[in-house]
Amino acid sequence: MSSEDLGSWSETLTATPQIQEIANKVKPQLEAKDKKPYPVFIAIKYRTQVVAGTNYLIQVSISNSNDECVHLRVFQSLPHEKKEPSLIRYETGKTKNDPLEPF
Repeated sequence: MSSEDLGSWSETLTATPQIQEIANKVKPQLEAKDKKPYPVFIAIKYRTQVVAGTNYLIQVSISNSNDECVHLRVFQSLPHEKKEPSLIRYETGKTKNDPLEPF
């Protein structure tokens, strides 16, 4: 990664088990903020932004029957800080076809 890449968002990538784990960790924060449960919560795509830590944009499927999604913006501090990921913002009413854009 070159210095000009610092602060810019990565391309959209297919979610990995690590990304699913991050989504799972912020799920209770989303449920508390949105005041409803999310029984289906499957990470599909993500983007990253390296800052003093890492910002993640994660597209999460929230329905088995249609392509309804939620977009999450999550911050993960540097490993030595030993903090859990934090849900910064979220957008509901998304579909699997919506691009994952910074918000």
